[in-house]
Amino acid sequence: MTSPTLAVRQASPDDLPQLFDLYRHLNPEDAPPPAPDAARDILTRLNCYDGSAIFVGEVADTLVASCTLIVIPNLTRGGSPYGLIENVVTHGDFRKRGFGKALLDHATAAAWEAGCYKLMLMTGSRQAKVLRFYLDAGFEQSKTGFQKRRVAPRPEG
Repeated sequence: MTSPTLAVRQASPDDLPQLFDLYRHLNPEDAPPPAPDAARDILTRLNCYDGSAIFVGEVADTLVASCTLIVIPNLTRGGSPYGLIENVVTHGDFRKRGFGKALLDHATAAAWEAGCYKLMLMTGSRQAKVLRFYLDAGFEQSKTGFQKRRVAPRPEG
């Protein structure tokens, strides 16, 4: 049995409803998506960063995978930007078919086309299969990542 063909492209505002359904496979406890107008505005602002995009993988008019590439201007490395990949997700029913890797390959090519000297991603997962997925996609586990998250203020009273 052959796997269906994946078409990879940049997300458009028309994709937002399906994209939010797909994001439930990334983080089911996540806050609900913003109102449609706010979501379109966020996508428009993201696309204003030269080289940045949300890429989607589509099979038979259904979004099955996605990742976000942000290209960040840089004053070191001769002014070469660097890329950051975030929100890597494949629909649970479409995993283990190479779709996630195809999206990462597409984002990598876009980062190199934008002149990035490196491409980074972080994962909060410690599952061996997730780490192996990123290694198999050509990423190396070579740096120590740190993060600081904003804590929502508590209501007074």
